[in-house]
Amino acid sequence: MKNERRPLNGFSKLSKFEKIDLVVKNYFSDSDLVKNQFKNFWHDDENVQRTLDEFSENTLTNFPFPMGVVPNLKLNDELLCVPMVIEESSVVAASARSANFWLSRGGFHAEVISSVKSGQVHFIWKGENTEKLQAFFDSVKEELLHETKPLTSNMEKRGGGILALSLVDRTKDEPGYYQLSAEFETCDAMGANFINSILELLGRTFKEKISEASDLSESERDVQIVMAILSNYTPKSRVRAWVQCKIEDLNDPSFGMSAEEFAEKFARAIRISKIDVTRATTHNKGIMNGIDAVVVATGNDFRAVEACAHAYAARDGQYRGLSDVTVENGLFTFSLEIPMAIGTVGGLTSLHPLARLSLDMLGRPNAHELMKVVAAVGLAQNFAAVRSLVTSGIQKGHMKMHLMNILNHLEASEAERESAKAHFENEVISFKSVRDYISHLRHYV
Repeated sequence: MKNERRPLNGFSKLSKFEKIDLVVKNYFSDSDLVKNQFKNFWHDDENVQRTLDEFSENTLTNFPFPMGVVPNLKLNDELLCVPMVIEESSVVAASARSANFWLSRGGFHAEVISSVKSGQVHFIWKGENTEKLQAFFDSVKEELLHETKPLTSNMEKRGGGILALSLVDRTKDEPGYYQLSAEFETCDAMGANFINSILELLGRTFKEKISEASDLSESERDVQIVMAILSNYTPKSRVRAWVQCKIEDLNDPSFGMSAEEFAEKFARAIRISKIDVTRATTHNKGIMNGIDAVVVATGNDFRAVEACAHAYAARDGQYRGLSDVTVENGLFTFSLEIPMAIGTVGGLTSLHPLARLSLDMLGRPNAHELMKVVAAVGLAQNFAAVRSLVTSGIQKGHMKMHLMNILNHLEASEAERESAKAHFENEVISFKSVRDYISHLRHYV
């Protein structure tokens, strides 16, 4: 039978202690134990904890994730130690193995192709003559841009600002639907607040201007602003990362095959990710394992980066793998071109203490430099995954990590861990098999 609970009215106005008391009272049976569990993850420094609390709403505690590093990532001839925050145990290890593999083969390379972001004012205009609306827009465009100067002046001093503003006719898709479409350069900031503030101002100003237009009819002066919002789809803000070596230099004893056979199987796996959506989805998930982990570590918005990447993967109407490979003229080239909007100033990049440490570890990169790092780690993770798939299989590495998770769950001692690792080196790993093995060990101690 379901519990009949009353709504927690006024919850957001309560103190953190009051929120915990109320949640525990309504949703848990062992109140003292749960309260202590929540409090055990608070930061010892009250100022740091206050900062963490203010990142979100209705905060009860912190939810720690492991922060690991990929050492020895050679990118554009510079050796980096890259921070990654992720709970999937094999990701950091796989990225590190790729970094080491390519360290002696020229390392990773990356370049930013462009860094233009966009946003739209979506509005409804029920006039009949689109050309008349276009003419009106052209007549007030400079005034619209002038009105944004108080918001754009500081960004313009850093080399950014509004790059373009246009009217887009979408009436074929929705009656009366148009957009004011703007393009932006936000320099080292991700720029979401900057872009949204400008778009909202453009929407208000456009509505005011058109309502005052004496050469338009009453119905033509009526504009409904539906919304003003940046787009997380940023195909004009792209970065490319790649690795390249002679085919014979791919030789590695762990592959169990010749360099030529490995290159052929690897290329076929990439082609499959281009033609089969069931494979493409998992293929791209692996890329995002690496990308998201660096994005989170540096205090950026991994949801925005994810959404953009997956939209880009389907840009021609079919969802496809994001990475590419060529095997020709004796050269193996593996690459990733991906859009992303990230920053190194503002937001959590400046406020989160570990995000600041992550950026310090990377040598305080600007936004373009961080885009290159993120793309390189995405490519490293993808190389590791595809390499495993076409050689030993993906489960060998995964299950070694899974074994440690099971042993942690069973609270295995150090001696039990070492014995289990040796025993399961060539055995099938499952929760039951590990549990039975540990029980056997404990029975004979």
